[in-house]
Amino acid sequence: MQKQKTELHFMSRIGWLRAAVLGANDGIISTASLIVGVAAASTDKNAILLTGIAGLVAGALSMAAGEYVSVSSQADTEKSDLVRERAELRDFPEIELSELKNIYVSRGLTPELAQQVALQLSASDALGAHLRDELGFSEHVTAKPIQAALTSAATFSFGAILPIFGLMLSPMNIAVWTVSGSSILFLALLGGIGALTGGSQLTKAIVRVTFWGAIAMAVTAGVGHLFGAVV
Repeated sequence: MQKQKTELHFMSRIGWLRAAVLGANDGIISTASLIVGVAAASTDKNAILLTGIAGLVAGALSMAAGEYVSVSSQADTEKSDLVRERAELRDFPEIELSELKNIYVSRGLTPELAQQVALQLSASDALGAHLRDELGFSEHVTAKPIQAALTSAATFSFGAILPIFGLMLSPMNIAVWTVSGSSILFLALLGGIGALTGGSQLTKAIVRVTFWGAIAMAVTAGVGHLFGAVV
């Protein structure tokens, strides 16, 4: 009995994966950087902890609002294109059929075969064919504003709580190093999870996210030492 080949693709995950990785990554980096910057200038642990919590709340709300507005704009554009394409199919069917044929010719089909494919696809679902092949729409990357907003807020909060826990469990005299070190480890873990989930290169993802996280924390720690005040 011949075994069926099962293909594994990751495009279906791209929408939620992007928002999840971005949210958690920002949560760790921004909150850890905020804590490290303030800890470099102050020894009041309660004040630093309050600053971290405030950063978590503000960041989560900001991420949710930003994602919702951004993805809503994408959704509005998609809806506008859909309405326009539907009208063009109604008013100029021959021109739209020719456009579809030319797309398939540009992809390597002979004009005769391209014409047959365009005719058959148009007969079954003309709008779907044009949305997919002319405009590049895909169910895997269709804009979902509410999903993106909730995912970003939740993952930002999860990422932000990690350096806050690091601060709570650390003696104040080594808080900068504890929060920085643990946050870099968390970033490396996040980068690895994101790479495995998305099917990308593991080492590259880990190096990329930890490098920029370390830079952010180093800069804010430097600012804290330089001014010697809460920033």
